[in-house]
Amino acid sequence: MLNKLKNEIAHFNSQPHNFRILILTNLVYAIVLPVIDIFVAAYVMRNSNDPTKVVIYQLTIYTGIPLTFLLNGYLLKYFNIRKLYSIGMMLSAVSMVVMMSLKELDLTGIGVAGIIMGMSFGFYWANRDYLALAITNDGNRNYYYGVETFFYTIIAVIIPVAIGWFIESQGAAEKVQRAYLIITGFVFVITVIASIVCFRGNFTNPVQKKFIYFKFHPLWYRLLFLALLKGLAQGFLVTAPAMLIMRLLGKEGALGTAQSIGAVIAAVMMYVIGRMTGPQHRVKIFAAGLIFFALAALANGILFNATGVIIFMMFLLLAKPLMDLAYFPIQFNVIDVLSRIEKRSEFAYILNHEAGLYVGRFLGAGTFLLLAYGYSTEVALRYAIIIIAVLQLSSIWVSKRIIKESKALNDGHEEDKITAPVLDPVHTL
Repeated sequence: MLNKLKNEIAHFNSQPHNFRILILTNLVYAIVLPVIDIFVAAYVMRNSNDPTKVVIYQLTIYTGIPLTFLLNGYLLKYFNIRKLYSIGMMLSAVSMVVMMSLKELDLTGIGVAGIIMGMSFGFYWANRDYLALAITNDGNRNYYYGVETFFYTIIAVIIPVAIGWFIESQGAAEKVQRAYLIITGFVFVITVIASIVCFRGNFTNPVQKKFIYFKFHPLWYRLLFLALLKGLAQGFLVTAPAMLIMRLLGKEGALGTAQSIGAVIAAVMMYVIGRMTGPQHRVKIFAAGLIFFALAALANGILFNATGVIIFMMFLLLAKPLMDLAYFPIQFNVIDVLSRIEKRSEFAYILNHEAGLYVGRFLGAGTFLLLAYGYSTEVALRYAIIIIAVLQLSSIWVSKRIIKESKALNDGHEEDKITAPVLDPVHTL
């Protein structure tokens, strides 16, 4: 066992310097991600008891993300990518400060906090996606996301439980408010540490080319459709666990415990899958994640009680990392192929991809709001997830076609380079 652990450490240390620094940066920042994703939504739910406000908060976040992706593209001409990456991480703490300073959670205040959080995610994900694309190749991307997911899931065991029970242990409402302020300070400190780690990398900016396009290769439109399907779940799934648990279980401590059930097993599974699989296994991994997500949605919809929520969280702990472990390498491989064929900056595809996600997120959140206002929040919490999970199952066939066409394009492009005639330099003058 010890020898296996040493071998895994040696394998990680054999990776390039920037590979390791990016993993470590994201590892540190991962400590605050459960706070941002879960407990901010719980804060809104606790202080408003209105699930629609949580979803509106999420919509403002998702509106800020693509706008900041676009802004980030221009700022990369003037600032090093490490600075923009760090700003993204630190803005998450700023957004929480704005939220906690609101005397009343009205839509304007929630919207401002949401836009700032969206800017945080925009700077963070735009630069993180580019760096992950730049420092990995198709052969080691499963390993990269396997390592990331392993640490993310382990952290998801510790942080939700610790913070959830810390909030709940405060008892009185005024003490709970103070607990949220302490957590906000904790988030700020961690984002500073993550920024310091980030500056240890030798990251370089993308080559400055045009990055806004409206016409792409047909393969890219298929990937955008896959992004739309992915965005459907993201539309409100980030905050759905908080809404379900606060409504059906009622306390942040239960929220943290439910988040942690099965997380250790899931973490080990993700590392092993990332370490042992290759590009040929991605459709199967993706399909497994989508099926687990559908099972989670069905459990919640059929039971819609405390047991249903726990089953939902257990399946979700497997579904989300499996889908991400497969999705990002699929996306990056398509960008690798098309950026060579169309001779465009990789960042152009990263920016455009965010538009596909945004449309999906908007439709997903819109589905929830439509059911909530048209029927009730209970109907929305119960059935919106099922609708989205069923629609997402079509991603299996879409991803299979994308991988097949991407491979054919890549093979054809490589063959063209090999068979292209080599011109005599004398005769080309």
